[in-house]
Amino acid sequence: MLLEEEHKTIEIPIGQVVLRGNLFVPENANALVLFSHGSGSSRLSPRNNYVANVLQQEGLATLLFDLLTEEEDRLYKTRFNIDLLTQRLIAVTEWIKIQQQTKGLHLAYFGASTGAASALSAAAYFGDEIGAVVSRGGRPDLAMTELHMVTAPTLLIVGGWDKVVIILNQKAYSKLRCERKLEIIPGATHLFEESGKLEEVAALSAKWFTKHLKSKRPNNV
Repeated sequence: MLLEEEHKTIEIPIGQVVLRGNLFVPENANALVLFSHGSGSSRLSPRNNYVANVLQQEGLATLLFDLLTEEEDRLYKTRFNIDLLTQRLIAVTEWIKIQQQTKGLHLAYFGASTGAASALSAAAYFGDEIGAVVSRGGRPDLAMTELHMVTAPTLLIVGGWDKVVIILNQKAYSKLRCERKLEIIPGATHLFEESGKLEEVAALSAKWFTKHLKSKRPNNV
């Protein structure tokens, strides 16, 4: 674990591809939140970066990375391939666990849109190794067959005007067997672009992660 704050661009070798990421590790961080973005987005997503900045101010490390290469992201079939995105997230998680800067940190996921499905599927794969999950305007229903295996406390955040996604999140919520909560933010659409709504997302996320992660002792590695 780093003793001093570090913020840098990294390259993550996964099989035959190299994924780019932005890693931020605050001083004395004991947990790392990996971001799994939605289709058509990237590590540069302004909404995810805003949330990440709020988490960083709470002393949490963050990793925003591209789940796909630029070539892969041009293809519709790979953008919406939840199995591929999940495999990438699992591989990046395994990689980050053994890096000098981040080994020993507790792990959590923040998933947006379709990225929430890969985050929950990966959380089901890792079990108790994942300390918490937050979904922002997510599609957890795309991971329906894995939801009952998720053990990480899971927060689903949906905009109050995002009617179809509310229904899909309610269905997913009923399948989860872990500690869970569904937060519907009034007056917000799918991207939470309305004034003050993304701030609410970030505040709820920070509260959830700090509740479930910051009280834990650092892992011994």
